[in-house]
Amino acid sequence: MRLAIANFLCGILILSCNQISRKDCFGATPKPTCETRALPGNLATLNVMARLHEYQGKAILAANGFKIPRGRAVSGANEAVAAAKELGSEVVVKIQAWTTGRAGIGGVAFAKKPEEVRAHAARMLSMKVGQFPVEAVLVEEKINIDREFFLSFAIDDAARAPVIIFATGGGTGIEERAASTRRIPCDVNRGPLDSAVDEAVASCGLSANNAKQLNEAIRKLFAAARSVEARSLEINPLALTKSGRFVATDCRITIDDYAAGRHPELGIEIAREFDHPPTQLERAAYAVEQNDHRGTFYFAQLATSAPKDSKGLVGFHGAGGGGSMMSMDAIVNAGFTIANFTDTSGNPSASKVYRAARIILAQPDLVGYFGSGSGVASQEQYWSAYGLAKAFWELDLDLPAVIRLGGNTEDRAVDILHRMSKLLRAPVEGYRKSDTPAFIAARFAKLVASAHRKKWKPRPPRVPKFVSDPSATRLAVINGRVWIDTARWPEIRVPVESHSGGLIIDRDGAPAAALPNEGFATKDSELLACDVECRLAGIEGFYLELDIPGLNELIAPKGTVRKFSWVCNKLLP
Repeated sequence: MRLAIANFLCGILILSCNQISRKDCFGATPKPTCETRALPGNLATLNVMARLHEYQGKAILAANGFKIPRGRAVSGANEAVAAAKELGSEVVVKIQAWTTGRAGIGGVAFAKKPEEVRAHAARMLSMKVGQFPVEAVLVEEKINIDREFFLSFAIDDAARAPVIIFATGGGTGIEERAASTRRIPCDVNRGPLDSAVDEAVASCGLSANNAKQLNEAIRKLFAAARSVEARSLEINPLALTKSGRFVATDCRITIDDYAAGRHPELGIEIAREFDHPPTQLERAAYAVEQNDHRGTFYFAQLATSAPKDSKGLVGFHGAGGGGSMMSMDAIVNAGFTIANFTDTSGNPSASKVYRAARIILAQPDLVGYFGSGSGVASQEQYWSAYGLAKAFWELDLDLPAVIRLGGNTEDRAVDILHRMSKLLRAPVEGYRKSDTPAFIAARFAKLVASAHRKKWKPRPPRVPKFVSDPSATRLAVINGRVWIDTARWPEIRVPVESHSGGLIIDRDGAPAAALPNEGFATKDSELLACDVECRLAGIEGFYLELDIPGLNELIAPKGTVRKFSWVCNKLLP
């Protein structure tokens, strides 16, 4: 468990560093004139990370002038046989998976006869690489290779510039031959340095014609990477055939995840590293992150059940990588199993924290909610407290929650949680930076031990009865809307105006936004705070509805969102 968490967090940190480097190096460069050709359309699957499969990478290389083997990607054994017959020659069948060393795991095979192609394809399509099932194989003509070369584009973090790595002799084991590689510096606008390219090519002992082709290939590599804003692009090997042609026989491309949205043609659904196919909750969380730039929100599911010797599954909510690691250690050492990793940091909006809590609590069989991060976060902690308080109330929380919100305005944050706890069926305790993760983990264990043994069942949020009423006032905010019970406006006007900080005003006897539409729409966090403060004060008739696309459908069938009666304060059927 700890190893999985560590690997996940390291991936986040590495991605962050690479993103910074890519922004500095490529962010302002003009787009190239050549366009990437459309990727093969015979496969419907999307990329769930910012990495492309070999067949997709080769399409990009071809669009930038590289020669690639004839062939196509297929998702069935019969299709593989048909593809091989179209080629009419000996073929190679390769799994399409984000891994190196495919030959060593049986992911590459040569075939001369249709029955061999069928057998290899069927076997490969039943494979799993890590936790990813193989969903496609590439069927290509076998290339008659004379010599092999290694070409790789990458971002040099130290130099804050692109670099091309070149070596004679490609194929497997290139990592062990690092001393024999050459670095070709690149200017972010002009590409690889002429003198470095010429020197690298001259070292190969090629004929004039082949040397010219290799020189061009090195420059085309840079153009290909730039055309899709790649963070890395590797051709291994770049083969020189016996007929004197250079052919890219393998390709690996990783796209800058900040650039994924600018390249819909690549079919990147989730530009984030996972060691498993993304779950529906992870997809929902990624959509939240993409739709709200304020702060960061990472969510990954780690366990769906707890072993017999565990005290139970815990929904984990951290803030900051180091503090989250320390806090996860504390809760694991207290005997619990972590259901998920979540990080909301970088000064997230209250709305983003609310959505994070809703997604965490969409996991079944939890015994509690444990929140703890760095303890010294330079962000206003009361925004996080408001987001948590709203989520806890809407879901009628009935399992213990312990939240450590150390940092700016921590006293106000703890007060919000403690006041909301009085409206809930289970204890919610807030703690400050002076309270260690080990201390609050021990306290959490006591609360869980004394609570009822019924495990958490995900549920839709309870919603005030006046929401969606045609007579209610509706005001749009970012990815949501404010609802005000117009019939009750005369009696709730003063407290709503006060708790909203003047964002809601009276206009001709009806509630209205004090700001123009665009300005008002950005005040979702302030209006969320108003929602919570009104509820804590017993003021009924104000509600902020925040969208989380797809989440309610995962939790309950359509039409079962619960309506909450303000009058009787009970859940309606």
